[in-house]
Formats: sequence, C-alpha cells, structure tokens
Amino acid sequence: MTGGTRGVLVSVGSSVCFGAVYFATPMLAPLPGESVWAVRVLVTLPFVTIVLLATRGWGLVATIGSRIARRPLLLAGVALSGALLSAQLWLFGWAPLNGRGMPVALGYFLLPLILVIVGRFLYGDRMTWWQWAAAGLAAVGVGFEVVRVGSIGWETVLVALGYTVYFVLRRGLGINHLGGMWWEIAVAAPVAAVLLGLEIGAGSAFSENPALWWSAPAFGLFAALALLLYLLASKLLPLSLFGLLSYVEPALLVVAALLIGERIAAAELPAYLAIWAAVAVLLVGGAIELLRSRRRSP
Repeated sequence: MTGGTRGVLVSVGSSVCFGAVYFATPMLAPLPGESVWAVRVLVTLPFVTIVLLATRGWGLVATIGSRIARRPLLLAGVALSGALLSAQLWLFGWAPLNGRGMPVALGYFLLPLILVIVGRFLYGDRMTWWQWAAAGLAAVGVGFEVVRVGSIGWETVLVALGYTVYFVLRRGLGINHLGGMWWEIAVAAPVAAVLLGLEIGAGSAFSENPALWWSAPAFGLFAALALLLYLLASKLLPLSLFGLLSYVEPALLVVAALLIGERIAAAELPAYLAIWAAVAVLLVGGAIELLRSRRRSP
C-alpha cells in the first residue's frame, strides 16, 4: 500500500470516527454538553501525552514551555487558543444533544471556504477562479439565510469563524503542531476536572445512567483517536488532497444529524443547496487541479 493510499484511508477513517462520535453523543444523555466536553479534555490529554512520548515529540511541548518561561505573556495567547479549541469541542458535544447538529454541520461546510478567503487576504495565497466561484456561491447561501431569518445560526458562525480565528492565532503564536495542542488541552484540564467533579458529586447523570462510568471514557478515547487520525492524515497527504477529503466529515455529520432525528426545513433548502453547490465546485476544481499537478510531475 502506497503512502498516498494509506493517507486517504486514514483521512476517511478519521471522518468516519468523527461522524460516529457525533452520532453516539446522544447516547451519553443525560450528561450535559459541558460534562461531555470535560470528559473529552480529560481523556485527550493523557492520550496526546502518550502519543508524543511514543513518537519522541515531547520536545515540542518542552520548547513551548521554554518560550513561556522567557515570555510569560505567551501563556495568555496559549490560554486564548485553548479557549477557542474548547469552545469547538464543547459545541461538538452540545449540538447533537440539543437538536442543533445541522447548523454545526453547515459551519463545517463553510469553514474551508472561509479559510480560503482568509488565506487570500491575510497571507496573500493565490485563489483560482473556481475558489472565487465557490466563495460566491457560499456567500449567496449565507446571504439568503440572513435575509430569511435576519441572521444565521450562532452555531454555524462559531464553527466557521471560531475555527478560523483559532487557526490564525495558532499560526501567529508558533504553536501549530501537536505539542501546541497539548498545551491548549492542558490549560483547559483544570476547568474540565472541576466541571466533571461537580457533575459526579452533585449531578444526577451518572446515577440515572450508570453506564456512563465506562461509556463516557470510551467515548472520549474514541474521539481522541479520531483526532489522532486527522493529524496523521495531514502529514501523510498533500495539502490539496487533504483539504478535499476534509469535506467527508461534514457530509457524515449531516447523515448523523438526520439519523438522530433532525431535519432540514423546506425554507432552509436554498441556503443549503447554495453552500453544497459551493462545496461541489471546490471538490471538482480541486480534483482537476490535483490531477493536473500529478501529470506535470515527473
């Protein structure tokens, strides 16, 4: 099996795992979204630690620690980055528990489009005609929804814009790697420990659903595995192909949301169709560009 084939399988495996996590989240009821987030943080931290130690990547964590010691203000930036990541992890658990999976999936469809535009204007990345066309179609869809209801779902905005700010901030801070993620999760771990402790001590979820004692940690471990596969795929695949395959995840999130009982209202269809058309343009254009680059290479 070639490295490219292995990378594709790992990427699709990551998307399938994230879709399964989304679908399985309601099974953790009556555990609230905040506690689901806490479980993910507290399970992911030791998991990432083990991976870093096994891959001899702990030096990335130590390097950031040394930078913080020299410039303590960097810790504030890391904490802000961790807060942005925590917001996404919380939303990923809260949305399917509260019937808001579709707006979150829509945010994941919009995210790559927003990143393309930000890359163009913030970093001077070149945009092809089909990327401009996709951005225009997405803007039409978002504009339709804003006109229809006066706004767009805050969940969609949090995913599409929140992740964009997160990626830009990580790049600016120089922590855009697994060691940086370890620090982001580590600064959130004390809050997660307090929230989960309060739920266990004063809440009723674990008494109402005793299976949570094993299912919640297993859920957190599976979510951490999905994250690891995602990071591994980003290393195995060319960036262009990795970006195209990133659309598998929101497509599976839509399927998961439909399976747990959510529906797309008829009035929402024009906005979804416009954004899905934008995704189709990106996929077709990206695939053509990828084939051309492979033909040009010796």
